[in-house]
Amino acid sequence: MTSKPLALVTGASRGIGRAIALELAQLDFDIMINYWDFNAAGEPDDSTAQQAQEMIQATPAKCQILRGDISNAQHRQKLVDFTREHFGRCDMLVNNAGVAPSKRTDLLEATEQSYDRVMNINLKGPYFLTQLVANWMIEQKKVNPERSFRICSTSSISAYTSSPARGEYCLSKAGLSMMTKLYADRLAEYEIGVFEIRPGIIMTDMTSTVKDKYDKLISQGLTPIKRWGQPEDVARAVGAVAQGRMDFSTGQVINVDGGFHLQRL
Repeated sequence: MTSKPLALVTGASRGIGRAIALELAQLDFDIMINYWDFNAAGEPDDSTAQQAQEMIQATPAKCQILRGDISNAQHRQKLVDFTREHFGRCDMLVNNAGVAPSKRTDLLEATEQSYDRVMNINLKGPYFLTQLVANWMIEQKKVNPERSFRICSTSSISAYTSSPARGEYCLSKAGLSMMTKLYADRLAEYEIGVFEIRPGIIMTDMTSTVKDKYDKLISQGLTPIKRWGQPEDVARAVGAVAQGRMDFSTGQVINVDGGFHLQRL
């Protein structure tokens, strides 16, 4: 078993997930990366995950990668089993993996296929992965009561902001927000802190297709802080949780949105 705390980060091959993994590695965590990437031809692609692994291994941290679809029960179990086998522990879970709809579609024309895909990855996957890991954390806590365990989930301002062209995404993030409350309540007796990290407009692959739209909105004052968020902004919030700075604030929402959540006149 590794002597350092271990963080399992889903969707960590690139973007926000990679930034979180690097932040935690720099905070003396070993890292387990989960990913589910494909290239332009639709073929499985391990290259970005391998690149992330190399970046983390350039720090003092150990890092393993495992390809897996968190919406799939067998893949979730394999991920937990693999982490047990290679590290023997899990001190932090970061539910970061998520997708946008393949195509933005008006609410009145949205398809069940798109709904099922987004909800299965963004909500069902984290819900049941958290269940698996939480039970393992409880098991570890009973044996090692001095150790600290924490869970973070990456939601979105879409948890409360209407976007009728991607309703399934908004619902999935609103559900993730409630999931955080439920697990924070249930796990408090074991002193396992559970937190929602709520990013705003962050510069990632997912938002690159709407860059011009948000460039304009940000310049017009959509957010009090007039710049795009960066993956590192989100990572630093997760880092604060990982360091124990928020332990008495379980269930808390941490907004990383440049002030978007402020209601202004």
